[in-house]
Amino acid sequence: MPNPLQLLLPALIPSWNFFDVIAPSPRVEYAVTPSVEAAPEAWLEFRPRPERVTSATMAARLLWNPRWNESLFLVSCAERLIDNPTAHSEHEIFKRIAADLARGGETVEGWLAFRLVFVVRDGEAITREVQFEAAPRALAEIDVR
Repeated sequence: MPNPLQLLLPALIPSWNFFDVIAPSPRVEYAVTPSVEAAPEAWLEFRPRPERVTSATMAARLLWNPRWNESLFLVSCAERLIDNPTAHSEHEIFKRIAADLARGGETVEGWLAFRLVFVVRDGEAITREVQFEAAPRALAEIDVR
């Protein structure tokens, strides 16, 4: 049997080859329109990161942060949509956006669309490239459970 320390060492010391590539992660932007034919007037970033986080909030997030875990799941779904589009990944993103809109307290009606945008710094310039745009879905038909 191998030495127990040899079994535990990979868990304690991370592998620097954990990621195949290091690339920008997609940002999810959404828009709500009154009809399926209407072009979105403004795209909003879904769950933008706060500009500042207090030390107390950071400490609390170390122990309990289900919203961030869900956001990481959305990034995984977005990356899968870029690499290998599936209806499941698209549905999960629609579902999470619709649930957040429903939690906002306002009744939101219409058609929901989302897109995946990559933001890349090129010297001093910042470029935004849309890699994927989902066909709009009626908000009333998205199951948020």
